[in-house]
Amino acid sequence: MRWAGRLFDARDTLVRMVLLDLSGVGYLVFGTQAGRPPTVTQWVLAVVAFALGLVLHRRPLVNLAVQAGLLVVAFPLIDDVTINQVGASWALLEVTMRVRRARTIWLATGLLAVVDLTDSIGDSIGRVASGVFGLTLEVGVPLLLGLVIRTNRELGRQAVERAKAEQRRHESESRAARADERSAIARELHDVVAHHVASMVLRVGVVRHVLTDLDPRVGEVFDDVHGTGTAALAEMRRLVTVLRNPDGVRGDAALTAIEPSALPAALGATVDRARQAGITVEADIDPAIGSLDAVRGLAVLRLTQEALTNVAKHAGTSALAHLVVAVCDGAVHWEVSDNGRGAVPAAVPSGGGHGITGMRERVEVLGGRLEAGATGTGWRVRTVLPAVASAPAGTSGVSVPRDREAPAGSPAPEPA
Repeated sequence: MRWAGRLFDARDTLVRMVLLDLSGVGYLVFGTQAGRPPTVTQWVLAVVAFALGLVLHRRPLVNLAVQAGLLVVAFPLIDDVTINQVGASWALLEVTMRVRRARTIWLATGLLAVVDLTDSIGDSIGRVASGVFGLTLEVGVPLLLGLVIRTNRELGRQAVERAKAEQRRHESESRAARADERSAIARELHDVVAHHVASMVLRVGVVRHVLTDLDPRVGEVFDDVHGTGTAALAEMRRLVTVLRNPDGVRGDAALTAIEPSALPAALGATVDRARQAGITVEADIDPAIGSLDAVRGLAVLRLTQEALTNVAKHAGTSALAHLVVAVCDGAVHWEVSDNGRGAVPAAVPSGGGHGITGMRERVEVLGGRLEAGATGTGWRVRTVLPAVASAPAGTSGVSVPRDREAPAGSPAPEPA
Protein backbone atom coordinates (compact mmCIF):
# COMPACT_ATOMS: atom_id res chain seq x y z
CA MET A 1 0.00 0.00 0.00
CA ARG A 2 2.93 2.34 0.48
CA TRP A 3 3.72 2.41 -3.24
CA ALA A 4 0.07 3.20 -4.00
CA GLY A 5 0.14 6.11 -1.56
CA ARG A 6 3.38 7.35 -3.09
CA LEU A 7 1.88 7.10 -6.60
CA PHE A 8 -0.72 9.72 -5.69
CA ASP A 9 1.77 11.98 -3.94
CA ALA A 10 1.78 15.58 -5.15
CA ARG A 11 5.47 15.28 -6.04
CA ASP A 12 4.91 12.43 -8.56
CA THR A 13 2.57 14.01 -11.08
CA LEU A 14 4.96 13.32 -13.98
CA VAL A 15 5.19 9.63 -13.06
CA ARG A 16 1.42 9.35 -12.99
CA MET A 17 1.08 11.07 -16.35
CA VAL A 18 3.72 8.84 -17.98
CA LEU A 19 1.94 5.71 -16.72
CA LEU A 20 -1.38 7.07 -17.98
CA ASP A 21 0.07 7.78 -21.43
CA LEU A 22 1.60 4.30 -21.64
CA SER A 23 -1.77 2.83 -20.72
CA GLY A 24 -3.39 4.89 -23.50
CA VAL A 25 -0.86 3.66 -26.06
CA GLY A 26 -1.50 0.09 -24.95
CA TYR A 27 -5.23 0.61 -25.39
CA LEU A 28 -4.81 1.97 -28.92
CA VAL A 29 -2.55 -0.93 -29.93
CA PHE A 30 -4.29 -3.82 -28.21
CA GLY A 31 -7.59 -2.71 -26.72
CA THR A 32 -9.65 -1.14 -29.49
CA GLN A 33 -12.71 -2.84 -30.92
CA ALA A 34 -11.90 -6.06 -32.83
CA GLY A 35 -11.40 -5.53 -36.53
CA ARG A 36 -11.46 -1.75 -36.20
CA PRO A 37 -7.94 -0.39 -35.71
CA PRO A 38 -7.53 3.24 -34.58
CA THR A 39 -7.98 5.84 -37.30
CA VAL A 40 -5.43 8.50 -38.09
CA THR A 41 -7.66 11.12 -36.47
CA GLN A 42 -7.94 8.99 -33.33
CA TRP A 43 -4.14 8.65 -33.18
CA VAL A 44 -3.65 12.37 -33.69
CA LEU A 45 -6.09 13.32 -30.95
CA ALA A 46 -4.57 10.72 -28.63
CA VAL A 47 -0.98 11.84 -29.26
CA VAL A 48 -1.94 15.47 -28.71
CA ALA A 49 -3.68 14.53 -25.45
CA PHE A 50 -0.64 12.51 -24.34
CA ALA A 51 1.84 15.28 -25.13
CA LEU A 52 -0.19 18.10 -23.55
CA GLY A 53 -0.79 15.96 -20.45
CA LEU A 54 2.98 15.58 -20.01
CA VAL A 55 3.67 19.27 -20.65
CA LEU A 56 0.93 20.46 -18.29
CA HIS A 57 1.37 17.85 -15.55
CA ARG A 58 2.12 20.58 -12.96
CA ARG A 59 -0.85 22.76 -14.02
CA PRO A 60 -3.95 20.67 -13.32
CA LEU A 61 -6.56 23.34 -14.10
CA VAL A 62 -5.04 24.19 -17.48
CA ASN A 63 -4.66 20.49 -18.28
CA LEU A 64 -8.32 19.87 -17.44
CA ALA A 65 -9.40 22.68 -19.75
CA VAL A 66 -7.22 21.31 -22.59
CA GLN A 67 -8.36 17.71 -22.16
CA ALA A 68 -12.01 18.81 -22.01
CA GLY A 69 -11.49 20.81 -25.23
CA LEU A 70 -9.98 17.80 -26.98
CA LEU A 71 -12.95 15.70 -25.82
CA VAL A 72 -15.35 18.21 -27.36
CA VAL A 73 -13.40 17.99 -30.64
CA ALA A 74 -13.31 14.18 -30.53
CA PHE A 75 -17.07 13.69 -30.17
CA PRO A 76 -18.02 14.56 -33.78
CA LEU A 77 -14.80 13.22 -35.38
CA ILE A 78 -14.30 9.71 -34.01
CA ASP A 79 -16.49 6.94 -32.71
CA ASP A 80 -14.24 5.71 -29.87
CA VAL A 81 -13.49 8.63 -27.55
CA THR A 82 -12.24 6.48 -24.65
CA ILE A 83 -8.72 7.96 -24.72
CA ASN A 84 -9.97 11.53 -24.51
CA GLN A 85 -12.59 10.69 -21.88
CA VAL A 86 -10.00 9.01 -19.66
CA GLY A 87 -7.62 11.97 -20.15
CA ALA A 88 -10.31 14.45 -19.08
CA SER A 89 -11.36 12.28 -16.11
CA TRP A 90 -7.77 11.94 -14.97
CA ALA A 91 -7.32 15.69 -15.23
CA LEU A 92 -10.34 16.11 -12.94
CA LEU A 93 -8.75 13.66 -10.48
CA GLU A 94 -5.56 15.76 -10.41
CA VAL A 95 -7.58 18.94 -9.85
CA THR A 96 -9.48 17.33 -6.97
CA MET A 97 -6.27 16.11 -5.30
CA ARG A 98 -4.19 19.23 -5.71
CA VAL A 99 -6.34 22.38 -5.89
CA ARG A 100 -6.77 24.12 -2.54
CA ARG A 101 -10.19 25.72 -2.94
CA ALA A 102 -13.27 23.46 -2.85
CA ARG A 103 -15.14 25.92 -5.08
CA THR A 104 -12.62 25.38 -7.88
CA ILE A 105 -13.08 21.61 -7.61
CA TRP A 106 -16.84 21.87 -8.02
CA LEU A 107 -16.55 24.27 -10.94
CA ALA A 108 -14.14 21.87 -12.68
CA THR A 109 -16.55 18.98 -12.01
CA GLY A 110 -19.44 20.95 -13.52
CA LEU A 111 -17.34 21.84 -16.59
CA LEU A 112 -16.48 18.21 -17.33
CA ALA A 113 -20.09 17.12 -16.75
CA VAL A 114 -21.33 19.70 -19.27
CA VAL A 115 -18.71 18.64 -21.84
CA ASP A 116 -19.69 14.96 -21.47
CA LEU A 117 -23.36 15.81 -21.91
CA THR A 118 -22.71 17.67 -25.19
CA ASP A 119 -22.35 14.27 -26.85
CA SER A 120 -26.01 13.60 -26.01
CA ILE A 121 -27.43 16.74 -27.62
CA GLY A 122 -30.09 15.76 -30.16
CA ASP A 123 -30.24 12.15 -29.03
CA SER A 124 -33.28 10.30 -27.80
CA ILE A 125 -34.34 10.38 -24.19
CA GLY A 126 -32.91 6.94 -23.65
CA ARG A 127 -29.45 7.91 -24.94
CA VAL A 128 -29.52 11.11 -22.88
CA ALA A 129 -30.39 9.06 -19.77
CA SER A 130 -27.54 6.68 -20.62
CA GLY A 131 -25.17 9.64 -20.95
CA VAL A 132 -26.24 11.02 -17.59
CA PHE A 133 -25.67 7.61 -16.00
CA GLY A 134 -22.25 7.48 -17.65
CA LEU A 135 -21.30 10.63 -15.74
CA THR A 136 -20.98 8.47 -12.61
CA LEU A 137 -17.97 6.77 -14.19
CA GLU A 138 -16.47 9.67 -16.13
CA VAL A 139 -16.99 12.37 -13.50
CA GLY A 140 -18.16 10.79 -10.23
CA VAL A 141 -15.42 8.19 -9.84
CA PRO A 142 -12.45 10.57 -10.31
CA LEU A 143 -14.15 13.15 -8.10
CA LEU A 144 -14.78 10.61 -5.33
CA LEU A 145 -11.28 9.11 -5.55
CA GLY A 146 -9.71 12.58 -5.50
CA LEU A 147 -11.73 13.60 -2.44
CA VAL A 148 -10.72 10.41 -0.62
CA ILE A 149 -7.03 10.98 -1.35
CA ARG A 150 -7.37 14.64 -0.38
CA THR A 151 -9.04 13.72 2.91
CA ASN A 152 -6.39 11.11 3.72
CA ARG A 153 -3.67 13.68 3.12
CA GLU A 154 -5.37 16.15 5.42
CA LEU A 155 -5.81 13.50 8.10
CA GLY A 156 -2.13 12.58 7.76
CA ARG A 157 -1.12 16.23 8.09
CA GLN A 158 -3.29 16.62 11.18
CA ALA A 159 -1.80 13.45 12.68
CA VAL A 160 1.70 14.82 12.16
CA GLU A 161 0.71 18.12 13.76
CA ARG A 162 -0.84 16.28 16.72
CA ALA A 163 2.31 14.21 17.11
CA LYS A 164 4.44 17.35 17.10
CA ALA A 165 2.12 19.01 19.60
CA GLU A 166 2.30 15.90 21.80
CA GLN A 167 6.08 15.93 21.57
CA ARG A 168 6.16 19.60 22.55
CA ARG A 169 3.86 18.80 25.47
CA HIS A 170 6.13 15.97 26.63
CA GLU A 171 9.17 18.23 26.34
CA SER A 172 7.40 20.92 28.35
CA GLU A 173 6.46 18.39 31.02
CA SER A 174 10.02 17.08 31.04
CA ARG A 175 11.38 20.60 31.50
CA ALA A 176 8.92 21.16 34.32
CA ALA A 177 9.96 17.88 35.95
CA ARG A 178 13.63 18.82 35.68
CA ALA A 179 12.86 22.22 37.17
CA ASP A 180 11.08 20.52 40.08
CA GLU A 181 14.04 18.18 40.52
CA ARG A 182 16.47 21.10 40.51
CA SER A 183 14.38 22.84 43.12
CA ALA A 184 14.37 19.72 45.29
CA ILE A 185 18.14 19.35 44.95
CA ALA A 186 18.57 23.02 45.77
CA ARG A 187 16.49 22.65 48.90
CA GLU A 188 18.42 19.59 50.05
CA LEU A 189 21.74 21.25 49.24
CA HIS A 190 20.80 24.32 51.20
CA ASP A 191 19.13 22.58 54.13
CA VAL A 192 21.77 19.90 54.67
CA VAL A 193 25.17 21.01 53.38
CA ALA A 194 24.82 24.73 53.92
CA HIS A 195 23.52 24.16 57.44
CA HIS A 196 26.55 22.12 58.46
CA VAL A 197 29.06 24.41 56.75
CA ALA A 198 27.49 27.43 58.41
CA SER A 199 27.63 25.64 61.76
CA MET A 200 31.34 24.89 61.31
CA VAL A 201 32.10 28.47 60.30
CA LEU A 202 30.20 29.77 63.31
CA ARG A 203 32.03 27.46 65.72
CA VAL A 204 35.43 28.37 64.29
CA GLY A 205 34.54 32.03 64.75
CA VAL A 206 33.52 31.39 68.36
CA VAL A 207 36.75 29.50 69.07
CA ARG A 208 38.81 32.27 67.50
CA HIS A 209 37.02 34.82 69.65
CA VAL A 210 37.19 32.87 72.92
CA LEU A 211 40.76 31.58 72.71
CA THR A 212 42.68 34.84 72.57
CA ASP A 213 46.10 33.43 73.52
CA LEU A 214 46.47 30.99 70.63
CA ASP A 215 49.72 30.37 68.81
CA PRO A 216 49.77 32.74 65.79
CA ARG A 217 50.14 29.78 63.46
CA VAL A 218 47.02 28.15 64.89
CA GLY A 219 45.21 31.47 64.57
CA GLU A 220 46.14 31.61 60.89
CA VAL A 221 44.71 28.15 60.40
CA PHE A 222 41.47 29.17 62.13
CA ASP A 223 41.27 32.31 60.01
CA ASP A 224 41.84 30.29 56.86
CA VAL A 225 39.15 27.76 57.80
CA HIS A 226 36.74 30.56 58.63
CA GLY A 227 37.42 32.37 55.34
CA THR A 228 37.21 29.20 53.29
CA GLY A 229 33.91 28.21 54.87
CA THR A 230 32.47 31.68 54.33
CA ALA A 231 33.50 31.59 50.66
CA ALA A 232 32.02 28.11 50.27
CA LEU A 233 28.71 29.34 51.65
CA ALA A 234 28.68 32.25 49.22
CA GLU A 235 29.37 29.98 46.24
CA MET A 236 26.78 27.50 47.44
CA ARG A 237 24.14 30.23 47.61
CA ARG A 238 24.93 31.18 44.00
CA LEU A 239 24.67 27.56 42.88
CA VAL A 240 21.39 27.11 44.73
CA THR A 241 20.03 30.18 42.96
CA VAL A 242 21.05 28.70 39.60
CA LEU A 243 19.48 25.34 40.42
CA ARG A 244 16.20 26.92 41.40
CA ASN A 245 15.92 29.27 38.43
CA PRO A 246 18.59 28.81 35.72
CA ASP A 247 16.63 30.96 33.25
CA GLY A 248 16.69 33.87 35.64
CA VAL A 249 20.47 34.08 35.65
CA ARG A 250 21.96 36.32 32.99
CA GLY A 251 24.17 34.82 30.28
CA ASP A 252 27.01 32.57 31.37
CA ALA A 253 26.48 33.43 35.00
CA ALA A 254 24.41 30.25 35.26
CA LEU A 255 27.65 28.32 34.83
CA THR A 256 30.00 30.35 36.96
CA ALA A 257 30.43 31.64 40.48
CA ILE A 258 33.21 34.11 39.71
CA GLU A 259 33.48 37.20 37.56
CA PRO A 260 36.18 36.93 34.86
CA SER A 261 37.93 40.06 36.10
CA ALA A 262 38.27 38.45 39.54
CA LEU A 263 40.01 35.35 38.17
CA PRO A 264 43.62 36.48 38.84
CA ALA A 265 42.81 37.23 42.46
CA ALA A 266 40.95 33.92 42.84
CA LEU A 267 43.93 32.01 41.44
CA GLY A 268 46.22 33.91 43.79
CA ALA A 269 44.03 32.94 46.74
CA THR A 270 44.10 29.30 45.63
CA VAL A 271 47.90 29.37 45.45
CA ASP A 272 48.09 31.01 48.90
CA ARG A 273 45.89 28.30 50.43
CA ALA A 274 48.09 25.60 48.89
CA ARG A 275 51.15 27.28 50.35
CA GLN A 276 49.47 27.44 53.75
CA ALA A 277 48.98 23.68 53.48
CA GLY A 278 52.77 23.33 53.17
CA ILE A 279 53.19 23.04 49.40
CA THR A 280 55.80 25.21 47.71
CA VAL A 281 54.05 26.67 44.68
CA GLU A 282 55.77 28.52 41.87
CA ALA A 283 53.06 30.37 39.99
CA ASP A 284 53.44 31.82 36.51
CA ILE A 285 50.07 33.42 35.77
CA ASP A 286 49.47 35.54 32.68
CA PRO A 287 47.62 38.79 33.58
CA ALA A 288 45.63 38.37 30.34
CA ILE A 289 43.49 35.70 32.00
CA GLY A 290 41.42 38.53 33.46
CA SER A 291 39.89 39.01 30.01
CA LEU A 292 38.78 35.40 29.53
CA ASP A 293 35.15 34.50 29.12
CA ALA A 294 33.36 33.38 32.27
CA VAL A 295 33.11 29.68 31.40
CA ARG A 296 36.80 29.15 30.61
CA GLY A 297 37.79 31.33 33.55
CA LEU A 298 35.82 29.13 35.93
CA ALA A 299 37.36 26.03 34.33
CA VAL A 300 40.89 27.36 34.92
CA LEU A 301 40.09 28.10 38.55
CA ARG A 302 38.52 24.68 39.22
CA LEU A 303 41.35 22.85 37.45
CA THR A 304 43.92 24.71 39.53
CA GLN A 305 42.11 23.99 42.79
CA GLU A 306 41.78 20.29 41.97
CA ALA A 307 45.36 19.93 40.76
CA LEU A 308 46.93 21.58 43.80
CA THR A 309 44.72 19.51 46.07
CA ASN A 310 45.96 16.37 44.32
CA VAL A 311 49.57 17.52 44.82
CA ALA A 312 48.96 17.75 48.56
CA LYS A 313 47.24 14.36 48.62
CA HIS A 314 49.66 12.35 46.52
CA ALA A 315 53.02 14.19 46.43
CA GLY A 316 53.04 15.41 50.00
CA THR A 317 52.53 18.70 51.74
CA SER A 318 56.09 19.92 51.25
CA ALA A 319 56.32 19.10 47.57
CA LEU A 320 57.33 21.64 44.96
CA ALA A 321 54.52 22.46 42.51
CA HIS A 322 54.70 24.63 39.42
CA LEU A 323 51.58 26.36 38.07
CA VAL A 324 51.54 27.88 34.58
CA VAL A 325 48.55 29.74 33.13
CA ALA A 326 49.14 31.58 29.85
CA VAL A 327 46.93 33.02 27.10
CA CYS A 328 48.23 32.70 23.53
CA ASP A 329 46.13 33.68 20.50
CA GLY A 330 42.96 33.35 22.55
CA ALA A 331 43.79 29.83 23.77
CA VAL A 332 44.48 29.12 27.42
CA HIS A 333 47.58 27.03 28.18
CA TRP A 334 47.34 25.55 31.69
CA GLU A 335 49.70 23.21 33.50
CA VAL A 336 50.41 22.03 37.05
CA SER A 337 53.42 19.79 37.78
CA ASP A 338 55.15 18.60 40.94
CA ASN A 339 58.43 16.90 41.85
CA GLY A 340 56.80 14.14 43.89
CA ARG A 341 59.28 14.66 46.75
CA GLY A 342 57.10 15.99 49.50
CA ALA A 343 56.70 14.74 53.03
CA VAL A 344 53.97 12.36 54.06
CA PRO A 345 50.87 13.11 51.96
CA ALA A 346 48.12 15.08 53.61
CA ALA A 347 45.48 13.11 55.42
CA VAL A 348 42.53 12.36 53.18
CA PRO A 349 39.15 10.95 54.21
CA SER A 350 38.84 7.24 53.54
CA GLY A 351 37.65 6.49 50.04
CA GLY A 352 38.78 9.27 47.75
CA GLY A 353 37.22 10.76 44.64
CA HIS A 354 37.27 11.16 40.88
CA GLY A 355 39.33 14.33 40.53
CA ILE A 356 41.14 13.58 37.26
CA THR A 357 37.94 12.25 35.68
CA GLY A 358 36.06 15.40 36.59
CA MET A 359 38.89 17.58 35.28
CA ARG A 360 38.93 15.69 32.00
CA GLU A 361 35.16 16.01 31.57
CA ARG A 362 35.29 19.74 32.28
CA VAL A 363 38.08 20.22 29.71
CA GLU A 364 36.42 18.14 27.00
CA VAL A 365 33.20 20.13 27.28
CA LEU A 366 35.24 23.20 26.29
CA GLY A 367 36.88 21.41 23.36
CA GLY A 368 40.22 20.77 25.04
CA ARG A 369 42.39 17.72 25.70
CA LEU A 370 43.58 16.87 29.20
CA GLU A 371 46.97 15.16 29.56
CA ALA A 372 47.87 13.67 32.90
CA GLY A 373 50.76 11.37 33.72
CA ALA A 374 54.05 10.79 35.47
CA THR A 375 57.07 12.94 34.65
CA GLY A 376 60.30 11.89 36.33
CA THR A 377 59.60 11.41 40.02
CA GLY A 378 56.59 13.69 39.95
CA TRP A 379 53.34 14.23 38.12
CA ARG A 380 52.07 16.63 35.50
CA VAL A 381 48.60 17.58 34.31
CA ARG A 382 48.07 20.05 31.51
CA THR A 383 45.63 21.16 28.83
CA VAL A 384 44.92 23.80 26.22
CA LEU A 385 41.47 25.37 26.22
CA PRO A 386 40.89 26.55 22.63
CA ALA A 387 39.69 30.00 21.73
CA VAL A 388 35.91 30.29 21.86
CA ALA A 389 35.47 30.85 18.11
CA SER A 390 37.52 27.85 17.05
CA ALA A 391 37.21 25.26 19.77
CA PRO A 392 37.40 21.81 18.17
CA ALA A 393 35.86 18.71 19.62
CA GLY A 394 38.27 17.37 22.19
CA THR A 395 39.15 13.85 23.15
CA SER A 396 40.49 12.45 26.31
CA GLY A 397 44.19 12.61 26.91
CA VAL A 398 46.78 10.33 28.47
CA SER A 399 45.43 7.58 30.66
CA VAL A 400 45.86 8.03 34.39
CA PRO A 401 47.48 5.31 36.52
CA ARG A 402 45.38 3.98 39.33
CA ASP A 403 47.82 5.04 42.04
CA ARG A 404 47.09 8.71 41.27
CA GLU A 405 43.33 8.24 40.89
CA ALA A 406 41.51 8.14 44.20
CA PRO A 407 39.61 4.90 44.83
CA ALA A 408 36.28 4.71 43.04
CA GLY A 409 32.98 5.07 44.76
CA SER A 410 33.81 8.03 46.99
CA PRO A 411 33.09 11.73 46.57
CA ALA A 412 35.72 13.96 45.02
CA PRO A 413 37.64 16.08 47.53
CA GLU A 414 36.90 19.75 47.47
CA PRO A 415 39.87 22.13 47.14
CA ALA A 416 40.68 24.10 50.23
